[in-house]
Parts: sequence; structure tokens; C-alpha cells
Amino acid sequence: MVHWTMTMGELRTAMTDDLEIAYYDNGPADGPVAVLLHGFPYDVLSFEAVVPLLAERGIRTIIPYLRGYGPTRFRKATTLRSGQQAAIGQDLIELIDALELQRPVVAGYDWGGRAACIAAAVRP
Repeated sequence: MVHWTMTMGELRTAMTDDLEIAYYDNGPADGPVAVLLHGFPYDVLSFEAVVPLLAERGIRTIIPYLRGYGPTRFRKATTLRSGQQAAIGQDLIELIDALELQRPVVAGYDWGGRAACIAAAVRP
């Protein structure tokens, strides 16, 4: 699936064990990476104004839809539909692994901020 907006970049998907995670990818492919995580009840468009600013500075941004949002989908009917922070933190770790990101900066607000903290604590 590929979809474009003017500022967010290309909408892509990554497969993890439990999810097909939809995310926007913007900025130089070889730049340092920032994974930006939205909160509840918002979505990826919360970062629409910041994406071009980061891209101008050579930073690649990955902005995923958290589980239960937008085009991110559960892959199995048996996967628990949980918004627990541990689950969202694990989703972030699995996304980083699926995209083979090396030492990305993770940042977010509300639920996304907690997920970033959990992922950073588990895998500093």
C-alpha cells in the first residue's frame, strides 16, 4: 500500500508478529531517524507541521499509527486488543526491528510518550 500526502511522505506498512503497522516515512533515507508516536485520541497528523521541518534538517521521520488507529491492522483474530502501554511499547520495539532502524530517537506524547519511554527502558 502506498499513499502520499504533501507533508507526511509515503504511507507504508511493516509486518510484525501481531500487527501490520501503517506508518509515514519522510526525509532522507540515510539520515538519522526519529520515530514519532501520537497519543490518544489523536493520530499521525499531529506531526504534520513538524515533519517538513525535520526533513529540512536531514532527519528521517517514521510516524506510525498506533494499534487500533487508522490503517494499522491486527494480523490475527487471537491477538488481544489491548491499549496497555506495555503492548504499545512492544509494538514500537517490533516496528524498529522490522524496519531495521539503528538507534532511532523515539518521541511522543500521551500514549505515544509512554510507549517511547517503555521501549527506551527495555532497549536503551
